[in-house]
Amino acid sequence: MELNEFLSDWKSDNPMMLVHTSGSTGKPKPLWVEKRRMEASARITCQFLGLRAGQSALLCLPLDYIAGKMMVVRSLVWGLRLVSVEPSSHPLNGLSEAPDFAAMVPMQVYHSLQSEPERKLLRSIKHLIIGGGAIDATLSQELRSFPNAVYSTYGMTETLSHVALRRLNGDEASDWYSPFEGVSIGLTADGCLTIDAPSVCPTPLTTNDLAEISDGRFRILGRKDNTVCSGGIKIQIEQAEQLLRSHLATPFALTKRPDSRLGEALVLVSEPTDEARLHDVCRQRLPRHWQPQSVVIVEKIPTTTSGKPARKELEKMAQDNAHHPNAL
Repeated sequence: MELNEFLSDWKSDNPMMLVHTSGSTGKPKPLWVEKRRMEASARITCQFLGLRAGQSALLCLPLDYIAGKMMVVRSLVWGLRLVSVEPSSHPLNGLSEAPDFAAMVPMQVYHSLQSEPERKLLRSIKHLIIGGGAIDATLSQELRSFPNAVYSTYGMTETLSHVALRRLNGDEASDWYSPFEGVSIGLTADGCLTIDAPSVCPTPLTTNDLAEISDGRFRILGRKDNTVCSGGIKIQIEQAEQLLRSHLATPFALTKRPDSRLGEALVLVSEPTDEARLHDVCRQRLPRHWQPQSVVIVEKIPTTTSGKPARKELEKMAQDNAHHPNAL
């Protein structure tokens, strides 16, 4: 979607707008949302961050999804000066000055840190929010010394982007998300987070995110549908990936496939690399019962438009290679 097309839809008489889910667990799904709720979400974020009219806001995310759409809405509602660039892994490349406000996915932040001019601009952003994927320990450590506010966001298409933030740098850095005012949270019997955010979502939501709650805040353990039950042992894919991420330079992801002996088998999917190195890192960093049963080498790890691992595609890769595994 082009910016002019979005603005035309926004200014139309239709009180609803069509958005699509990210597609991280399957095919992106269409969803009609109310423009007035998008405006409410924009005000909540701008108020929380203390943004002022006239400040610059960087649009570097695809307008096909809610994260990109909401950057435009925030600019319209709050009087921000929108700076639009082509979505890419280097969103700051070519800019002469840092925007006051930016929203990026972790991949964009990672690549921006690899170039000294982009790194300098990134550190100069006054309000940086990061969402759409996990922020690993190495990246989190890099961000901890940033001089301005950096946040990780929690939300989804149904909540019109984020409903909670956690600080990644400074004295307020934390693993726990703080919900916005008016947002209530809870847990289901099986430990999944529930969200009631009436200003942005007409009905309470039950998520697939396993979470802990303490003092009104929460932290995410992983997704319920990314749990592998292997030989009676439950393995949370995101937790296992986190243990490996800072020790593997090559892009990788964990997934699962059916297994006649174990029920489900954990599979490591990696871009081309030294397989002996994969074996050593898994053996050293993962508990004995969390060891992948096989490795699949692919040309490129599949991802969604927002940079998240495409979990359904990964599962298919693991199943397609089930008869030709490289045992770890």
